[in-house]
Amino acid sequence: MLIKRIKVTTTNAVDMIEITKLVESLVEDYPKQNGLVNVYIPHTTAGLTINEAADPDVVYDLKFAFKRISPKLREYIHNEGNSNAHFLSTLVGCSINIPFEANELLLGTWQGIFLCEFDGPRQREVIISVN
Repeated sequence: MLIKRIKVTTTNAVDMIEITKLVESLVEDYPKQNGLVNVYIPHTTAGLTINEAADPDVVYDLKFAFKRISPKLREYIHNEGNSNAHFLSTLVGCSINIPFEANELLLGTWQGIFLCEFDGPRQREVIISVN
């Protein structure tokens, strides 16, 4: 098993950064041709998702929707003022699994892997394990 930690810097309060190439590069160099890669983010105000990577309008629309479904509200009682980010992290999730074959991720034609930032800008850690 290979475990790699990478740093990703986000630039906006709500952001989506495509990390597909970073994950692909680890799988391409892995000695085992077939397996499973797990991508995990150890943060409670960020998440990971697989979605369309071909049309940037999809990312724009998702960021718009994230802000709409979980706005910052005065009624939240969490002292840090980022309860909306915790909600979105819970909704999206903190890990994804992708099978690979012949050292190639088995993503769909338009799919990409995205780090979802909900409390930025920040530097985030992503842990990738290839097995």
